[in-house]
Amino acid sequence: MNRAETKEGDRFVRVGTLEELAARRMTVVSGGHPPILVIADGARCYAVDNRCPHLGFPLQRGTLEDGILTCHWHHARFDVASGGGFDLWADDLPTAAVEVRDDEVWVSTTLRYADGQTHWRNRLRDGMAHDLGLVIAKAILGLRAQGVPPLDLIREAALFGARGREDWGAGLTVLTALGNLVPVLPEESSYLALYKGIAKVAKDCAGQPARRTGQPLDPPPSAETLARWLRHWTAVRHRDAIERTVLAGISARLAPATLAEMLLAAATDRVFADGGHTLDFINKAFELLDLIGWAHADAVLPTTVEHLASARGAEESTAWRHPIDLIALSADAAAEFPSAIAIGGRSARRWGGTIALAEAFLGDSPSAIAQAMIKAIAENAAPPDLGRALAYAAALRVARFGTSNEHSDWEAAHHAFTYAHATHRMLARLAAGGHPPTAESLRAVLHGAMHVYLLRFLNVPPARLPGEGDDRLDDLPAETEALERGFLDALDRHGGVEMAGRYVARHLTLGHDAGALIATLIQAVLREDAGFHSYQMLEASIAQFREWGPTPEGQRILYAAARYLAAHSPTERADLQTAVVARKLARDEKLY
Repeated sequence: MNRAETKEGDRFVRVGTLEELAARRMTVVSGGHPPILVIADGARCYAVDNRCPHLGFPLQRGTLEDGILTCHWHHARFDVASGGGFDLWADDLPTAAVEVRDDEVWVSTTLRYADGQTHWRNRLRDGMAHDLGLVIAKAILGLRAQGVPPLDLIREAALFGARGREDWGAGLTVLTALGNLVPVLPEESSYLALYKGIAKVAKDCAGQPARRTGQPLDPPPSAETLARWLRHWTAVRHRDAIERTVLAGISARLAPATLAEMLLAAATDRVFADGGHTLDFINKAFELLDLIGWAHADAVLPTTVEHLASARGAEESTAWRHPIDLIALSADAAAEFPSAIAIGGRSARRWGGTIALAEAFLGDSPSAIAQAMIKAIAENAAPPDLGRALAYAAALRVARFGTSNEHSDWEAAHHAFTYAHATHRMLARLAAGGHPPTAESLRAVLHGAMHVYLLRFLNVPPARLPGEGDDRLDDLPAETEALERGFLDALDRHGGVEMAGRYVARHLTLGHDAGALIATLIQAVLREDAGFHSYQMLEASIAQFREWGPTPEGQRILYAAARYLAAHSPTERADLQTAVVARKLARDEKLY
């Protein structure tokens, strides 16, 4: 075909005469560019991408009627003049400029959307608003191709999720967990993580009423007053007052650590509130703001208010009251914290009993557990180290989980670990902000330790840890690639819990690169239709492993994660199929 240039630099190709095009009605122009469909509709000519934006079906096999082009694969319909789609799930068609020169039709080889550079951002918002997974996936790829950073996409989804429902939902937890992992992921895994996180937020908000927007107090009172009020309003379950108090703290520009201390105290006034979810969600809200910026605190933090107001505490659970009253025991122990803190503050020595305390947390006597914690505080144990000990003890409950238990019991062990991880993160935030330990903040560790105690039956009999007894793992391969492949294969079969764990243990005990193993664990979750618990377990395990490093304790934490993930695999992997379809469309690969 003949070619010519315009002043704007677009390359044009000759398609034919007006008479020739009118006879054919639809003509496909191919070459070193995407296939372009040139349509003669009466006295006008139009040019659009020949690939249906939904799933790439060739539109020349469609039907043109009254200026509307219909794709016969899924019945998507388009205005040929603007490229606009009439079906949100199908997207708009990019169009190309058409010029008629001396009765000859020339078409540009450059395809553009009517809304230009904002097209993919508009589509991301449409996809989230209407819970359209394929639209979300394609928009992510389109925006990433334009150089939009992953954190910008996370911010867009986070604000949509914060405003799209009344309370913090599982979708925002998944988005935050994956957002914490995105910076270390290769491009393909980063795309999957963004898609899974954003799609989870959209699903969470589907059909939900938008969150009401509250107003802060003006002028706000002191931080001490706000902290006192927040605990009072939480105790009496006054939702609107809780929200206004939180907004007042944000309006007063209180430091994140100060806000965290306020919310931690209010949340732990109820023991192990909502099975640990309340504290976990508050921690994730803070982590999300670390990712997207604290300028958005007034949008994100109020999503935790409903959980503060409505959560049930363990004090309402018979398991915490009988045969041993763990609530009274915890209250008595917490009453000793202030004096233990004062004793510890006078000590200059560095505490090194993290592992010993974790082992004490796994004991059979709740009073001994409480005394071990009081002793650690009096020995000047740093609050983050207390949280680390709790997280390690909870991880061992998962690592030693007996597969003869009911499958649903995995979630009890999982909740203990993710609560412990959230506690560690919150205490680390307070310490980094210069906040000294308080009885109110440290009781979060005690509550977690009592819950770990209650779960001791999950380890009867205890599953054997790698290297224990006569299992030296020598029957497994030694090469990194073979071990990672074996782990993924184990997850492809139901009942692969022990084998998956052994592959991970073998990888770590041989000293192979932990980063490669972590990438494999992430891949294992991203390919599944995983529930939000799997994402929680994945991210918390990686974070805790980084705390411990490639020590025996760190290895056992990843081993625990492998067992849990294997117990929840395989799934249908429908979400992965959607992501793959979007990727193929972005690469101009045929699907039909």
